[in-house]
Amino acid sequence: MNDFPNDFRDRITEGKSTSPISAANLMQNFAWAKLVADPSLIEDTTQLGFSARKLKIPALPGQGTFVLGSVNGTMQWIATEEC
Repeated sequence: MNDFPNDFRDRITEGKSTSPISAANLMQNFAWAKLVADPSLIEDTTQLGFSARKLKIPALPGQGTFVLGSVNGTMQWIATEEC
């Protein structure tokens, strides 16, 4: 499902643009897609050779059912019973 504010596919017919794509529409889509999170949960990385950011989530501890939670201020996977 595409729920971006501006669906640019609607502006293309048989490979030809029916109306120009504005810089404001592009920026609105970028702002909509930007991850907003506490800076302590973000780390710098690269993606396809470009600088990027990723959300720090601990690796899954293995087999089983877990929920992501906080214990004494530290994000971690907490084992639960299977539902």
